[in-house]
Amino acid sequence: MSQASLKRLISPKTIAVFGSRGADFAIRETQKMGFKGEIWAIHPHRETLEGLDCYKCVQDLPGAPDAAFVAVNADAAIEIVSHLSAIGAGGAVMYASGFGEVGEAGDDRTQRLIKAAGHMPIIGPNCYGLINNLDNVALWPDLHGCCAVEKGVAIITQSGNIGLNMTMQSIGLDIAYVFTLGNQVDTDVAGVMGAMLDDPRVTSIGLHIEGIKDIKAFDVVARRALKQKIPIVAIKSGRTEASAKIALSHTSSLTGADQLFDVYFERLGIARVDTVPEFLETLKLLSIIGPLDHNGVASMSCSGGEAGMMADLIESLDICFPNLEGSHKAAIQSTLNDYVEVSNPLDYHTFVWGDREQTTACFSAMMRGDFAATMLLLDWPKTDETNQWEWDTTMMALADAMRLTANKGIVLSSIADCMPQRIIDKCLEHNIAPMIGLDTCLKALHHAYRCAKAFAKKPLAPIQILNNDNSRLLNEVVLNEFNGKQKLAEAGLKTPSGHSVVSAAGALDAAENLGYPVTAKVLSESISHKSEFNGVRLNIADKKALVQAAGELLEIEPTLLIETMVESVVAELIVGVNTDPLFGNYLVLGCGGVLVELLDDSAPLLMPVCREDVMQTLSQLKIYPLLEGYRGSAAGDIEAVIDSVMAIVSFIEAHKVLELDINPLLVLNKGKGAIAVDALVKLRQ
Repeated sequence: MSQASLKRLISPKTIAVFGSRGADFAIRETQKMGFKGEIWAIHPHRETLEGLDCYKCVQDLPGAPDAAFVAVNADAAIEIVSHLSAIGAGGAVMYASGFGEVGEAGDDRTQRLIKAAGHMPIIGPNCYGLINNLDNVALWPDLHGCCAVEKGVAIITQSGNIGLNMTMQSIGLDIAYVFTLGNQVDTDVAGVMGAMLDDPRVTSIGLHIEGIKDIKAFDVVARRALKQKIPIVAIKSGRTEASAKIALSHTSSLTGADQLFDVYFERLGIARVDTVPEFLETLKLLSIIGPLDHNGVASMSCSGGEAGMMADLIESLDICFPNLEGSHKAAIQSTLNDYVEVSNPLDYHTFVWGDREQTTACFSAMMRGDFAATMLLLDWPKTDETNQWEWDTTMMALADAMRLTANKGIVLSSIADCMPQRIIDKCLEHNIAPMIGLDTCLKALHHAYRCAKAFAKKPLAPIQILNNDNSRLLNEVVLNEFNGKQKLAEAGLKTPSGHSVVSAAGALDAAENLGYPVTAKVLSESISHKSEFNGVRLNIADKKALVQAAGELLEIEPTLLIETMVESVVAELIVGVNTDPLFGNYLVLGCGGVLVELLDDSAPLLMPVCREDVMQTLSQLKIYPLLEGYRGSAAGDIEAVIDSVMAIVSFIEAHKVLELDINPLLVLNKGKGAIAVDALVKLRQ
């Protein structure tokens, strides 16, 4: 599929429509939108369709159409696609179903469809298709709520019904394109995103996805969006899927596939949201006021209750309400009654209510602060328009203040019922963002700020997919701790000195060589968590204690590992590696020890991993204050921790790692290093 052919399909000059039910809507809705090109109806038995004379087959058409909408049964659709490809058509939207979604027979049809299409792009099958509101095209089998726009957002979804529902919004979001991709046998999310990035009229991209077929292709276009500073907002379903199965390592229980998408989207500056309102409101905010260059925002309302709610709702977000200080605070106070306590969020009471000049003075004084955006909370009453003039006056005071201060303004209603359609339209006239829902608006501002942070970063390296080959031809081998540590040491990871022994006498010889105190552990490929089998003895200080420990442990396993005891520990970490079918090897960094799952203090990192990534992840852990030196205690060797993680990165780049656990990685005093005292390694060979 070429991007030139896809562009023909998306922005056609000529359209061919096949079928009757569904095809009639495609003709009618495209005509209603004001499409200026030619539309050709094709049906073997009908004389007309929606007032158009019908051609009998592809071969009768006056030329090769740029786009085709195919609303016939699956087998007939395949034949039509073959003929369209043969005459050089631009591409086809396949409303037809009966393909991969219906099992083995559908899979066979899918392969026939791919062969029939050749290099011609296909959207679908089993999809609603596309609406292009910039060029007045609706290759769409149903009603919709779209209208012509000059610029706007592109929404890409795998669900026809969700796409349809989103077109019905009336919140002030200009939609440039809607794509519903269905089975994605040919044209996938990444392909459509690339086409959207080629269109300068697209202000941002919204994705509703269940998964990503080609992660490397998606990565290319997502990094391109970063470079072009085009925001992406995404809903990905599947947060609750229990995709991480507990296997040998602790690592495998700490994260799931969906959490990796959180990390991946954050890496790419993609705003992940959970609900359709948050999705649409965030796209709207980004389209009207754009990404935020810093995280300080302001809120104004005539209610202390609303001000308090806003202060509570912002608490867990990356944006904040900066305090009002000095002359700025005094300037605001001078516009209000002495009874008003000036703060941010600002409760300006009702002393200026209904007076546009005084309200403008108050709002202007507030907005002269260094705010990335200012919200005005305003809920219109459910009355006739003539009784709403005071609310209208307050909104216009915000518009006046925006002109005087060049600040970005938002009118925010707590619920949709409290923002009439005429107010949404009026806000857009004055470049005010009409937002609905206090928490939703704050989250949208949070996403807008994080987008700007992502845009400001240095160019991002391509994602690195390692060892995601699940071929059964590869053998899985678990190394015992001694052998695993030896291999890890070759990659640069520091481990305690140790010896493998098979008797108490051997243990004594090893301890004599290492020096007391020592640790003793059972050594086995089949026992992954030794503490659960009482298979570890720590801080053995003399021969007598070692003989007793060795005797007890040899009853569990015939081989032991005797190592130098590591002392003066600041903190225990876990560094793990697991394998995802899509992302391949990824790392997990977190608080370690026997309570690793219980404490829930870990974070995954996707490849490639650099030292800056490790430092950023470390700093986000709850245990990080211990590494810095909590309440005057000794600080840990953070640089050595980073060295350890990078050694593990080198190891997984050199080996086919299925699972790996370093738990714990003991962090010593600053300048003293970090040592991996327990290791589990599972490789594919």
